[in-house]
Amino acid sequence: MVETGQIAPFFTLPADDGTQVRLEALGGKKVVLYFYPKDNTPGCTTEALDFTALLPDFTAANTVVLGISKDSLKKHGNFRTKYDLAVTLLSDADSDMCERYGVWAEKKMYGKTFMGIVRTTVLIDENGVIARVWTKVKVAGHAAEVLSEAQS
Repeated sequence: MVETGQIAPFFTLPADDGTQVRLEALGGKKVVLYFYPKDNTPGCTTEALDFTALLPDFTAANTVVLGISKDSLKKHGNFRTKYDLAVTLLSDADSDMCERYGVWAEKKMYGKTFMGIVRTTVLIDENGVIARVWTKVKVAGHAAEVLSEAQS
């Protein structure tokens, strides 16, 4: 897992709008990376809607919000359209970025063990340094908490 104070691992990932997003290109802005398990599931939908609702406030705080999962760009596009999401969604289909950020881990559900994304949010400061990490995120109120940290 990445830690506060370390340089954020660089990445280039495809976005649901057809662009490539590079962390290095976002220098001078704060960046919120919220890693989530799967499009169109209840918790992930609520989280995306919450970040979308607060996006103008994040923008005012010079902060870019990026949602990341292993879902395909097509699934991301459908998810964005279905819920009118404003946040940019990135596809990490091969799990490379998830592994480098430490969010690809063993999970257990209903007695089964499997690999998956542990819901995690990382706030990166304007200089590319990790300012805060939230692990095993509970969705309710989380986007507001991240916004408060981004505004400080």
